[in-house]
Amino acid sequence: MRIGVLTGGGDCPGLNAVIRAAVRKGVQVYGHEFVGFRDGWKGPLENLTMPLDVAATRGILPRGGTILGSSRTNPLKIDGGIDRIRETLAGNGVEAMIAIGGEDTLGVATVLAGEGLPVVGVPKTIDNDLGATDYTFGFDTAVQIAVDAIDRLHTTAESHHRVLIVEVMGRHAGWIALHSGLAGGANVILIPERPFDIDQVCDYIEKRFASHYSPIVVVAEGAVPAAGTMALHDQGLDAFGHVRLGGIGAVLEREIADRTGQEARATVLGHVQRGGTPTAYDRVLATRFGLHAIDAVHDGDSGVMVALRGTEIIRVPLADATRELKTVSLERYAEVEVFFG
Repeated sequence: MRIGVLTGGGDCPGLNAVIRAAVRKGVQVYGHEFVGFRDGWKGPLENLTMPLDVAATRGILPRGGTILGSSRTNPLKIDGGIDRIRETLAGNGVEAMIAIGGEDTLGVATVLAGEGLPVVGVPKTIDNDLGATDYTFGFDTAVQIAVDAIDRLHTTAESHHRVLIVEVMGRHAGWIALHSGLAGGANVILIPERPFDIDQVCDYIEKRFASHYSPIVVVAEGAVPAAGTMALHDQGLDAFGHVRLGGIGAVLEREIADRTGQEARATVLGHVQRGGTPTAYDRVLATRFGLHAIDAVHDGDSGVMVALRGTEIIRVPLADATRELKTVSLERYAEVEVFFG
């Protein structure tokens, strides 16, 4: 069997581990062949391919990013996009696809599976917001990078008696902010699921200064103020219709300084969270996903995604993976509020 592999959406530590595992087992155990499609769904749309064999995957386990490249190309928004993908796969002799990605990439995979194209999905997002799996690879690495930054910022905050604001990724789900803020000893954590009251944030900051310590505020990029309390700017949409985010840290820096009279500085971690070497946990999880994905393809299963439940890797319908995002519950958020201020 000839199998296509692609990686779509934002890059993520652990992508190469998935590719390596799927190819290694697919070739050495099952005798399959592989073709890599470059740059997400742009690859099968434009017939952008690269050889993908055991030799091509040697040494990539600890590498961040993806050797296949990625993009946010949405074939569903292109006239005849599905037919073009079908023609490309047929022209390359591809009988099944492994699509590694998040909500958008797997949403396209779900549609393709419904159109009769054999597809197996692998969940990828540093946001950890796919509801059908307990964890996604990349999340652990992103949290560790954020915690390392917070640990370093504590000392400079204390030295200069400043409010330091750390903006982390998280469009609709605040998992990175919640975990990194809790592990890093943040004094305020702001997440998209809970609109914040800027006056309450400033009260926490004043309380922290009153105890002769400097506050650290961790905020997810998708965090929003309560209605009518602060103005945010529209930054446009991407190819999947998502608002382009970023900038909440700078807004908070200005608002906090104006309201409290305390010096404030924002640090935006941005794509630093996506890059570099994956943690050991993410390497293991990504490798297991790759091994089970090729098993699913070999079994002739389609329209499924491999997922982590407890410590086991299972298969779930692709539609379940994209039906509902996994967001931080208010109960989970309430657990950490005891540390605010």
